[in-house]
Amino acid sequence: QAQLVESGGGSVQAGGSLRLSCVASGDLNRPACMGWFRQAPGKDREGVARIGASGGASYYVDSVEGRFTISQDNAWNTVYLQMNSLKPEDTGMYYCAAHPTSFCAYVGFAGDRYKYWGQGTQVTVSS
Repeated sequence: QAQLVESGGGSVQAGGSLRLSCVASGDLNRPACMGWFRQAPGKDREGVARIGASGGASYYVDSVEGRFTISQDNAWNTVYLQMNSLKPEDTGMYYCAAHPTSFCAYVGFAGDRYKYWGQGTQVTVSS
């Protein structure tokens, strides 16, 4: 059984930083594409960042470009999201998602194309 477990969320003031982690386990070994999504209250879920396996290219939504960095560990089973210069509008539930075999060029930020999802970790940024 595949599982994604996120951690690292919390509450910070604007301008602060957080680092989210997502560990893939079970049948999900070295996913081809892993991404981070977020959903603020009353808003649609949006893709934030994604990265391909084995140090593949990373992509970001415009609103976080230059502030967030997505990376993977050497085993390609853990993905991180370093979030700097946080803003109140970054507040939301952050979800890790993965597809075992499809490359990021295919899944993009289309949530329905990701096969596995974590339970989410809350990020709250106060002004």
